[in-house]
Amino acid sequence: MSENALKVLYRLRNAGYEAYLVGGCVRDQLLGREPKDFDVATDAHPEQVRELFRNCRLIGRRFRLAHVRFRDEIIEVATFRGVASPPDEVEEEDDEAASDVSETTRVTDDNVYGTIEEDALRRDFTVNALYYNIEDFSVVDYAGGMADLKDGMLRLIGDPEQRYREDPVRMLRAVRFAAKLGFRIHPDSEAPIFELAPLLADIPPARLFEEVLKLFQGGCALETYEQLRHYGLFAYLFPQTEESLEHEEGGFPLTFVARALRNTDERVNGGLPVTPAFLFAALLWEPLRERSALLQANGSPRMEALQRASDEVIGEQIQSIAFPRRFSVQAREIWSLQPRLEERRPKQIRSLLDHPRFRAAYDFLVLRSEAGEGGEEAADWWTRYQESDETGRGSMAGEEGENARGRRGRKPRRRRKGGEVRPEGETAADTAAAGTDEPVELASENGEGAAPGESTAPGEGASSEGEGGKRRRRRRRGRRGGRRPSSETPQHDPA
Repeated sequence: MSENALKVLYRLRNAGYEAYLVGGCVRDQLLGREPKDFDVATDAHPEQVRELFRNCRLIGRRFRLAHVRFRDEIIEVATFRGVASPPDEVEEEDDEAASDVSETTRVTDDNVYGTIEEDALRRDFTVNALYYNIEDFSVVDYAGGMADLKDGMLRLIGDPEQRYREDPVRMLRAVRFAAKLGFRIHPDSEAPIFELAPLLADIPPARLFEEVLKLFQGGCALETYEQLRHYGLFAYLFPQTEESLEHEEGGFPLTFVARALRNTDERVNGGLPVTPAFLFAALLWEPLRERSALLQANGSPRMEALQRASDEVIGEQIQSIAFPRRFSVQAREIWSLQPRLEERRPKQIRSLLDHPRFRAAYDFLVLRSEAGEGGEEAADWWTRYQESDETGRGSMAGEEGENARGRRGRKPRRRRKGGEVRPEGETAADTAAAGTDEPVELASENGEGAAPGESTAPGEGASSEGEGGKRRRRRRRGRRGGRRPSSETPQHDPA
């Protein structure tokens, strides 16, 4: 039990109001789980709650809520809701993210207060309509939630079709709770989902962003993903990804998304942080790969194709889920680092390791290699590089430099005397004799013949450079700022 929640409950009761713990915190404690937050239901109005707590802030448009803020915790206090208007979301939804809609079946104003009995029937699922009374430590149940909790059943309160039409996000919440709790959705609550899934297209993209984070960052992302696809809901969250997943590669279904979500679950359950940018980068990777490959097939360079594909994929995705720019920028960086991690250019290795998105990009590369997309050699190399000391890293980077030269097919070369380049191992005699079968006499640098007594005058065994070579040397000296080449024809001194 949260100490701060107890403070709020006792202060409300001491002021003469009814107050109960309600919803997910009661459900989770009865199941032996650790609640992620604590919510209070009371007959006090939001303004009255604010008068009792100086650390209170009122939020929400459709239904006013009071947030009592402590140093490291927020206790949400909601007033009992009445039955004069259609039901609203339960405690875990961010009411500030909800938007008003014009359809007659959708909630537009819900500031109607009532009794605890009315409030219980206003909640979405029976297991969320349980109230804990701190006076006698009892659980108050008006909707049959205790029986469904024991049976592991998730059941909507009221007519399921009507409840889904009032708020289509309830379909996502049904999947999330079923995956999180390991419950079965009651057949009466399950059947309408297949037919009403298209209603999600009318939900504002900003609100769906919040719901997606809850769906995939709760520690059961893989199970949630499979159920979303089963009920046809995933296609309205990530339409491009759904289309890509219908294809196969090499006769096998694509498994990267499933591996990425399993990795996300392991991190969440291990207490490690998960960034939404990595999640969106993984969920959109398949459509990005397909679009980038198409652009490359039409002649675009690899990096240019990747950048253009990133713009197009993100531009389409935000029509469904409006994730903030800071996350889209990070996702782009994770994608753009993939080719650079695979190439491993020696001069970029250190800068890649210091890149703020290196760790996420490296994890992404490892997942790709595990899914059979290639990059196994690069993933293994970067793993060994990170585990090595400075000496080992320098050796590995040096080996990469030699491998890079080999991959480019270049041979070491050295300069000839005339400023031209001579392949390694070729002598001056080989160069002079190239293209002729006649022996060629070579001159030394001072213009004298290679053998004493032999003539080196022009026309009698010319120098290896000749007039053309001297003119080239003079032009080079002129460009370097030395003596300008003469306009007269250069002359050779007689031997």
